[in-house]
Amino acid sequence: MDCPDTCGLEVEVHNGKISKISGTRDHPVTNGFICSKVSNFAKRLYHKDRLLYPMKRIGKKGEGKFERLSWDEALHEIVEKYHEIIKECGSEAILPYHYGGSNGILGEEFMDDYFFAKLGASRIAKTLCAVPTTKVATGMYGKMPGVAFEDYVYSNFILIWGANSKVSNIHLMPFLKKAKRKGAFIAVIDPICNFSKSEVNLHIPVLPGTDLPLALGMINYWKQNNLIDFPFLEKHGEGFEKLLSASDEWPLERAVGEAAVDLDDVILLCDKYAELSPAVLRCGWGVERNKNGGQAVAAILAIPALLGKFGVVGGGYTMSNSGATKVDKPKIFGQFNWDSRVLNMSQLGGLLNGNLKPPIMSLFVYNCNPAVTAPDQNAILHGLSREDLFTVVHEQVMTDTTKFADILLPAVTFLEQHEIKKSYGSYILGGVQPAIPARGESKSNEEVFSLLGLAMGWNDEPFHWNTKQLFEKVTESTLLYKENPRLAVLHQGGSHHFNFPGKTPVQFKTVYPFTEDKKIHFAPDVLGERPFEYMAVRDEKFPLALISPGNSKMISSTMGEYNYKEMKVTIHPDDAYPRNIQNEEIVRVFNHLGEVVCKAIIDAKIRIGVVSIPKGAWRYSSLNGKTATSLCPAHVNVVGGGACFNDARVQVEEYDQK
Repeated sequence: MDCPDTCGLEVEVHNGKISKISGTRDHPVTNGFICSKVSNFAKRLYHKDRLLYPMKRIGKKGEGKFERLSWDEALHEIVEKYHEIIKECGSEAILPYHYGGSNGILGEEFMDDYFFAKLGASRIAKTLCAVPTTKVATGMYGKMPGVAFEDYVYSNFILIWGANSKVSNIHLMPFLKKAKRKGAFIAVIDPICNFSKSEVNLHIPVLPGTDLPLALGMINYWKQNNLIDFPFLEKHGEGFEKLLSASDEWPLERAVGEAAVDLDDVILLCDKYAELSPAVLRCGWGVERNKNGGQAVAAILAIPALLGKFGVVGGGYTMSNSGATKVDKPKIFGQFNWDSRVLNMSQLGGLLNGNLKPPIMSLFVYNCNPAVTAPDQNAILHGLSREDLFTVVHEQVMTDTTKFADILLPAVTFLEQHEIKKSYGSYILGGVQPAIPARGESKSNEEVFSLLGLAMGWNDEPFHWNTKQLFEKVTESTLLYKENPRLAVLHQGGSHHFNFPGKTPVQFKTVYPFTEDKKIHFAPDVLGERPFEYMAVRDEKFPLALISPGNSKMISSTMGEYNYKEMKVTIHPDDAYPRNIQNEEIVRVFNHLGEVVCKAIIDAKIRIGVVSIPKGAWRYSSLNGKTATSLCPAHVNVVGGGACFNDARVQVEEYDQK
């Protein structure tokens, strides 16, 4: 799944049906256990809403009424419609809309890119998650491999900033517990208190969107106390003067005031970070989900360098470790041009309802569920309802998005296909084997786009490749740091390890920045002309910050068909009682974009001034068919155009049921 742990799995099959999914022990972090999300994944495989055959819409858009087609009929309908749209509006009127799905190499930005490039379709900027962080990590460090999860046990100081390892990185937890038993000081910066006092030493409940001034304030504190490691910076860095100058505007007292956190707690955090080594920083993707997000990530990722925390096992930072695996796609497909316009997926509502020239006349949706995951849900639903919009959806189950499709194509799950899984957390490249044959007539992404290419009348060699050939080509074109993987290991479903040398990297000892000059760039061009400018988000009419984090049941919309039947909003007691809101009472969460009607949970674990609605919940789970994304703005971060979900500001009140 889309998870940094990238577990090794053992699947038991009885009488042709999956009966159990568990974790392997031949994997550096899985160690025999997996999360409930994946252990229960067979529920999706056999769910009553599983899509098993191609279908065509027969009712109104959004009704979810379809009739069965053959694959040949479905492909013919798509191709005929594409020819018609291209003739009338041009190829750019067709937009592939996708995110990550199961994050397999074959299933995302592979044969699909080859097909849509040849078609000349518009390109999608994948901005719902990880774009600002990726741009910054690449600009600063060249996406240098980070501290491995298993090496956290050697750290004496651990800071987790903008991540909840308990739900989105559970295999880090045993290493955190072991480090804590050995005496490590563990701190967490998060609007929600997800850890107990026995698990961490310090919790800083930052106000969403204020991570940038908080980070700059901490940097200013270290600067004022002569704790910056200038010899390291001068040897390995470039542009650090800009960052230190920006910190001058944020004395720690001012920074903690903006972030609405306790001064003494932050001083303790700063002192412990400077004092203890090895020290590791785990930066999560929650930091980027606002218009200051990219800039905040840059300031945060600079901290290990500013304090000279590199060069030892368990010292440095961890974000995405995907840069350790390089797939040379031009070696597979050759060079092909795709120079059409680029459209931001976080602004889908505006794209579908605006005055684009040419307009979007067709969507091909796969590996995502935009009806509940993209900002400004109401605008998206309005756009998906257009009768003149030809929508194709390739999906595993009937989702909120599939109900607006004209053509539905059934997709395999990861349990029914061959794949190669590149990790962005663990240092593993995994081969995936089907545990059972594909149910019904479901097909993999690469097979669908090969069939579409042939249906278009194209005879390019890639459209004829089989699974064995794809495995061979990917293996030959992939580097695990500096070595090629072995085909036999991947084809048999095995896990391929790295050699840095050693199975895990040590930053600035066995691995160095992948930037061209091998240096850290503290103010990379991706930050823009004012790299550390802070923009406050306030609205007197809507005073509460809305966040939408993952939870133990879902970290995306996958499995929402059974896993989150009743949506609730969490609110702090000091925000609930002045509004006369009682626990489990039905409330209205609203702003200028829309409203969500659901029950309230009163819980002091969330900080004052913040409310939370779970990420990925489906429309049926609220009382008015709307989710958190109906309240999220469509403006984007200057860094990579990233989505700003956490810039949502709302009001909560009792719901009048009359």
